[in-house]
Amino acid sequence: MTDVLSAPLVVEFPFTRSLGPVQSAFLTGLRERTVLGVRADDGTVLVPPVEYDPVTAGELRELVEVATTGTVTTWAWNPSPRRDEPLGTPFAWVLVRLDGAATALLHALDAPGPDAVHTGMRVRIRWAATRTGAITDIACFEPYDGESGPAEPAPHDGEFADPVTGIVTPARLDYVHSPGRAQSAYLKALAGHRTVGERCPACRKVYVPPRGACPTCGIATAEQVEVGPRGTVTTFCIVNIKAKNLDIEVPYVYAHIALDGADLALHGRIAGIPYDQVRMGLRVEPVWAEGAAHPDHYRPTGEPDADYDTYKELV
Repeated sequence: MTDVLSAPLVVEFPFTRSLGPVQSAFLTGLRERTVLGVRADDGTVLVPPVEYDPVTAGELRELVEVATTGTVTTWAWNPSPRRDEPLGTPFAWVLVRLDGAATALLHALDAPGPDAVHTGMRVRIRWAATRTGAITDIACFEPYDGESGPAEPAPHDGEFADPVTGIVTPARLDYVHSPGRAQSAYLKALAGHRTVGERCPACRKVYVPPRGACPTCGIATAEQVEVGPRGTVTTFCIVNIKAKNLDIEVPYVYAHIALDGADLALHGRIAGIPYDQVRMGLRVEPVWAEGAAHPDHYRPTGEPDADYDTYKELV
């Protein structure tokens, strides 16, 4: 049996969104050490503020300022902080209902240990030294035994100089990927400049990359079949936006390529031809960079284009 491979894998992207008037005022307020909520249709104050009433769905715009002190409504201890969490030492995740608000705000509480945290304890905001208009402008909460803030929030027009109008939130997922028996064999073959798929014992289709089972028949596959190395472009797109950390100049072409002998098209970049000359039916072959474990790109073979009927089922 082929040894199963495994490797760490990171998937990340920056999520960018624009802000409406309510969220813009809330985040800009944090930059100015001001916490804003919004008054709901029933008169209660929601913090963090939302743009629409969660009960009536009515549009909400009446902003008010609440206190920077509050009460812990529930909590959970975090003994092992992860990368980019608010504090680098063990802390408590807490829901805090700020004085004057009816809902709770989730953030970190800096406490020496779980014995020092309890529901109902009083806390206050510890502001970050540098504030940019983000929830991280609240560095954390800290225990507080002083006076409560005003119970009735003060009206606020939500106007600030240089308001925050958009945010970028990085999303990242770290995990260990194990491709399984079939794909481990596929990856090891690629390292030897070979492409292998697996044939379904029922429908006889050859799947590349192999999945260990036929997606049509739902039965296990085991028979390895070497395909390619040449193939046919079945369809393609022209990429005009340069990806971060990808050293490829735009525009370039990314295509579905049906390797000879395969019944499933795989993805690959097309090079060695002007992007506006790539076409369906173009015959291509892989180009391997020195020491690479997979083809760097595919280039034209110089053969006549394939007839549409030979690849139409793979478009």
